[in-house]
Amino acid sequence: MNTNSNVYTVIYTTIVCVLVAAILAFASQALKPMQDANEKAETIGQILKAAQFDFDDSSNDAILAFYKENVASAILVDATGAKVGELNTADAAIYGTSDLKAQNYGVKDETEYSIPVYIFKNGTSVLPIYGAGLWGPVWGYIAVDKTGLNIVGAYFDHASETPGLGGKIKDDPGFRAQFEGKKLDFSDDKTFSIVKGGAPEGKANAIDAISGATMTSKGLDEAINTWIDAYKNYLNKAEEE
Repeated sequence: MNTNSNVYTVIYTTIVCVLVAAILAFASQALKPMQDANEKAETIGQILKAAQFDFDDSSNDAILAFYKENVASAILVDATGAKVGELNTADAAIYGTSDLKAQNYGVKDETEYSIPVYIFKNGTSVLPIYGAGLWGPVWGYIAVDKTGLNIVGAYFDHASETPGLGGKIKDDPGFRAQFEGKKLDFSDDKTFSIVKGGAPEGKANAIDAISGATMTSKGLDEAINTWIDAYKNYLNKAEEE
């Protein structure tokens, strides 16, 4: 075949493209188990940080081992607050962000949903939240004590918020620290508030918003209230107990 012909060029280019695509597909499949393991360990680490655990995060194995040692159960609850399922803690089974996204539609519509509660042996429970920031999804975890109303801690993450502004929901320890010792108040107009310009002094269920990140703060505020209200019946039962 004439290597200078258009036919040769087309055939050669096609073969190269097919080979490259095959190599990339193989690499993607080969790396997927490792990527999944990393994502799982990262998520569990965030759950543990929300619950204020001091743990070894030097490796995925260390994170999973600590979680398995300290978690009592991981249950799924519905809109009535009833337990409708359970995650296998022996395998450190959790809901990832894609699972939270899938449940978000039912949570927002106040229809059917099945959302997780991570219950630890020290009495702390961790509740996931999910919503939209300025540029993409935001999510996180609110940890509460045995009453279900007193906040122990919180941890948040995001897909694409602006570094130094909205990105502070994850990167600024001071922002997260504001949640410690605060309360959830279902009798208020809003269960919890992130207030632009600063929370009113002495208000137990409010914190200061991030300066310069109005839309991210608003999105996180909405995500927290939407999801915590979805847990309302479950948390009320916990308070009664």
